[in-house]
Amino acid sequence: MQNLTVAVVQQEIIPNNPQQNLATFSRALSNLKNCDLIALPEVFTTGFCANARNFAEYVDGTAYTWMADHAKQLSAVITGSLVVKEGDTYFNRMVWMRPDGTYTHYDKRHLFRMGGEHTRYQCGTERIIVEVKGWRVLPLVCYDLRFPVWSRNRDDYDMAIYVANWPSARALHWNRLLQARAIENQAYVVGVNRVGMDEVHQHYVGDSAIYGPAGEVIVHSQEPGSFFAELYGDKLQEYREKFPAYMDADDFELKI
Repeated sequence: MQNLTVAVVQQEIIPNNPQQNLATFSRALSNLKNCDLIALPEVFTTGFCANARNFAEYVDGTAYTWMADHAKQLSAVITGSLVVKEGDTYFNRMVWMRPDGTYTHYDKRHLFRMGGEHTRYQCGTERIIVEVKGWRVLPLVCYDLRFPVWSRNRDDYDMAIYVANWPSARALHWNRLLQARAIENQAYVVGVNRVGMDEVHQHYVGDSAIYGPAGEVIVHSQEPGSFFAELYGDKLQEYREKFPAYMDADDFELKI
């Protein structure tokens, strides 16, 4: 594992306005240099809106091309989630776009019932691990954070990334759960959220953060902008060796 420079991009998202939101994130990315991984919020082209399906992306559509162009230009992996349509089915899909234009995706497993998301999208069934510079990464989306079994480290990842539209009303949960996922899984945890107001005047305070494997705060902010951290693989391995709680973890089989 090489040292890894991660950028978290926290911005306001205009409801159901992909063109304006892509322009906003283009400006934010224009200031980034020498990053290995850039994390954008959940549904960063539309926001978490009831009618976001009307602005859904097709596979390899505009937002995919946008991500590929910026990943190539910045020589970095770019990840964030989009509303994507395949046939007659819609997904809240986290795209892992590499600098060479290839990509992998993760479909959000836990759909936010209290917001009716489960009536609009198909839930994912596959938990995936992706890789960057020797780091094994678990990509997850927003409400997934509340389900520790799905997030459980099976000695298969070094960092988990949660992309979210997580409102201020439940900010306490967001902050505590991100830290808990880092501690219990002995892994770095990246959480990227949005700021501003949504279409129903719900407020987002941000609280994008990066936590270390002992739960220590590396980055945290409530301001719009881009925030950086250099993560060290040797420090992660050293911590796991000194406090090998993972060796006593319970075995389990996850049935979907």
